[in-house]
Order: sequence, then structure tokens, then C-alpha cells
Amino acid sequence: QLSCLLKMVTLHGIPKDLDSYPTDLLLFLSPSDYAATGSCSQFFINIGKANVDVLPREAPRRQQLLLEALACLKIPGTQINEENAEILGRLVCDLGGEYIRSSGGSLLKDLSQCGSFLPDQEEAIRDVISSGNTTFGPPAVWSAFTLSELSGLIPVLDHSILQQIPK
Repeated sequence: QLSCLLKMVTLHGIPKDLDSYPTDLLLFLSPSDYAATGSCSQFFINIGKANVDVLPREAPRRQQLLLEALACLKIPGTQINEENAEILGRLVCDLGGEYIRSSGGSLLKDLSQCGSFLPDQEEAIRDVISSGNTTFGPPAVWSAFTLSELSGLIPVLDHSILQQIPK
């Protein structure tokens, strides 16, 4: 439906008020199409607010959006800072384990909002949390607030991490 709606909206070119349309619509638009109305980083800020789960995780379009976002933000390797993580929004849910490990704790809060993880992502999240080198510190110093901030990651935590968290 969104793809069809986008075709109708862009029938006579990209509208200047594209930002006033639902962000989920942008999932079917490419950054180059959007360029007439704004920058690629603005495009991905809007994409980051969209419900990327409209596209299945393995969908070529969703994978392409992530690659285009990394190119737009000029992320050379696998390390993503908090500012770029914020721009990526829900697209961080598609980053592989190597990005999660390289970025340390800067992705944890954003990853907490993902609905599910692939096994390599889960392993990377556990590695980062176990290291204790995050803004949240090691699990032994976590508070109820920390658990609230990372609530979406709790199902990923294994017994060795959970037993360190103070009661």
C-alpha cells in the first residue's frame, strides 16, 4: 500500500512538502529522489523515525537503505558514534555484530528498541555489555533506571550477565 501511495504522490515529480507525508512512505524512496527536497542526512533522519519493520529484515530494499545510510553519513569502517546512531534510528537494528562490537556502548540504547536480533547481533551485544566499557558501566553497577533504558536487550542477556546485576 505504501509503495502504491508513493507512486501516486510522486506521479508528477517529488512534492516539495514530502516531509509532511508519513515517514513510512520514505522507505520506498531513494535518497537521490529525495535530494530535491533536502539532504541525504535529513532523509535518513526521517527514515530513522519510520517503522522499518514494514519491510522484512531480509528485504533487499531494507538492506539497501542501510548501505545508503552508511554511505551518506560517510561512516568509513564499522564504528558508529552516538550521533550517527541517532540518525540511523531503527536502521541500527540491521547492523551486523561487527558494527555492534566496534561501536561499543554507543548503539546499546538504540538497539534496545529493536524487536528481535540475529544470533551474531545477540552475541555482539553480550560481548559489549560484558566488557563494561559502556556509558552504563558493568552490569554490577546497573540500577533500575539502567534496566529501564536497556529493557529491550534483557531477553538477549545470558545468565552470567544477569547474575551480576544488583537485586
